[in-house]
Amino acid sequence: MTADIVRYLTHPQVQIDPDVPVPQWGLSPVGRARTETVAQAGWLANTTQIISSGERKAIETAGIIAGPLGIMIEIREDMHENDRSATGFLKPAEFEQVADRFFAEPHLSVRGWERAVDAQARIVREAEAVLARNRRGDILIVGHGAVGTLLFCHYAGRAIDRVHDQPAGGGHVFAFAKEGRRVVHGWRRMEDLEE
Repeated sequence: MTADIVRYLTHPQVQIDPDVPVPQWGLSPVGRARTETVAQAGWLANTTQIISSGERKAIETAGIIAGPLGIMIEIREDMHENDRSATGFLKPAEFEQVADRFFAEPHLSVRGWERAVDAQARIVREAEAVLARNRRGDILIVGHGAVGTLLFCHYAGRAIDRVHDQPAGGGHVFAFAKEGRRVVHGWRRMEDLEE
């Protein structure tokens, strides 16, 4: 019997709308198509729990995957992306600069954003609450790039650093063993997973 695996999947591409709060953005046609492509993937076969952030793009991603597996998704509001409501929508170049500072200065609130250390403590607490139930089977957590990176840093025993961030475009997965919390692999495109 293989050991149970926990996978953290970031939602893929979203429909960007500066007039809509970021947590309410949904998947773009590209993001939806990518998710539909992997919904039947073999690496999902042993999944018995699908946990989603409360943000629309994560819920949509989780829902597409949950359908073929016949699993109800569980929404955990505190798995949301780092709180960036202080700035709202930022144009891509400005967003990247602020995100760089968010990771580089984890103990500071950059322009009013949630501090990286606080976002990390929150996502680790949420993941551990799910794992504490000790149910059999693989777990898929569907969430976001920044908090996903912070979770990876925690389980990989690495300092918070954007060098550990997922590649652009979203739709990436890292995995760790439920037993012992050992990282099995870093970020990979969801389409490229084979296990």
